[in-house]
Amino acid sequence: MRPEIQEYNYDWMMGSTLKAAAALPTGTKKETELTYRYIPYYKNVAQSFYSAGAPGVQTLELLAKYYENILTAHAQGKKICATTFCNSPVILYAMDIVPVTFEILTAIGAMVWKRGMFDYMDFCCETGMPETSCSSQRGAQGAVLSGLSENIDFVICDTPGVCDTNANAFAYLSEYLDKPFFQLNYPSCIGDDRSQKYHVDDYKEMIKFAERHSGNKLDYDRLAEVLEEVNKQDAMIADLEDMLMLKPTPVPPIYNLALYAGRFCFSGHPQYTKLLESMVKTAKGYADAGISGLKSKEEKLRVFMCYIDHYTVNVNFYNYMEERGIANVGSILSRNFRDNNLYVKDMPGSSYSVDMSSPEAMLDTIAQMNARLPMVRSIRGPYDKKGMWLEESLACAKMYNADCMIYNGTPGCRNTWGMVKPFARDIEKHGYPCHIMNDDAFDDRVESWDATRERLDEFFKVRGLL
Repeated sequence: MRPEIQEYNYDWMMGSTLKAAAALPTGTKKETELTYRYIPYYKNVAQSFYSAGAPGVQTLELLAKYYENILTAHAQGKKICATTFCNSPVILYAMDIVPVTFEILTAIGAMVWKRGMFDYMDFCCETGMPETSCSSQRGAQGAVLSGLSENIDFVICDTPGVCDTNANAFAYLSEYLDKPFFQLNYPSCIGDDRSQKYHVDDYKEMIKFAERHSGNKLDYDRLAEVLEEVNKQDAMIADLEDMLMLKPTPVPPIYNLALYAGRFCFSGHPQYTKLLESMVKTAKGYADAGISGLKSKEEKLRVFMCYIDHYTVNVNFYNYMEERGIANVGSILSRNFRDNNLYVKDMPGSSYSVDMSSPEAMLDTIAQMNARLPMVRSIRGPYDKKGMWLEESLACAKMYNADCMIYNGTPGCRNTWGMVKPFARDIEKHGYPCHIMNDDAFDDRVESWDATRERLDEFFKVRGLL
């Protein structure tokens, strides 16, 4: 790792950057324009969020708050838990434990820092992690392994389907830093009573582990409060999902990023509720006016991302969509499979509900919720099995009137890379042109953004979509 990188605590550096960015629009227009002269490397990404209006600024505030929680945790007597985006933070917030979600922190660094997360990713490899492991963990994890972040107290990993690089990254962290480690198992099937009982029992063991290493007992009254907040959030997410079906959709492309980043960071927390309220209000304003959420106000194409989005510097992918009049109708990350979402009606047995009638019911609720997080639900077996990746993608593409699908991932997504070509062929048979991006969602050294953009343009032109 370069010496200059080692001069800064990564959490402090990124937290300070986001906090300053979120505060900038509170000044006058003249003050904001003058400030751009002094932040040439951050100007483009800042403008991308500011141009999204109040929700864009509140997304920056939410991400800044996430770092603030990490940076102040130990001073407040709280423990820090390293975890994955496939493990809902609901239980952790109910126990007053501060989550550190590697994939989200890697995406933030990749989008807002010109240097990217390259040094941190490479440091993981220097310590012994394979280069073919998923870059989404290696970014933020490199800062942790190098001692350039706040100290992690323990690790809780929810095995995300069969994504071994995700699970192994957290096991590696635990071994390397000698930290307590708990790994949840994913249910062998969803909706089956026997599997669900096993999953809830596993959650109970996880809670015992968290209580032992945090010193905090789970307060079920507090858990009920968190789940009540989840109820509010799920209702607003359903509103946004409904508006995505409108043509033109009043939901800007970057809202999808804000939707799932907020859920992975702050599910059950008022900070996320505040962001969703702003997103719904703004999108409803566009809907009432009958206009598109795109800056150009002209929707030319609707794309469903059948895996994940692209997160490298300056939010280039979302700006690309805006410039070309492309509506992003979501991905497997933005879906939550709550029973009040319309697309679950095409997939019986795939939804969850919230039940706060008893401690057992609340644990069952959270286990059901977790079983439907990305990777755990969608990418955990044969892609064409009932209730899996193919069926889900087709149901969503149909529901949201997508014109085509795009696959994007990382070289470490071995399970999807092992089946993406037959998956794409099956998608095409159902009438949806499908483009496979050969880049890395978090590391544009694998393929530069310029090359990625040219390949996207070629796909849209050759297939007669734009």
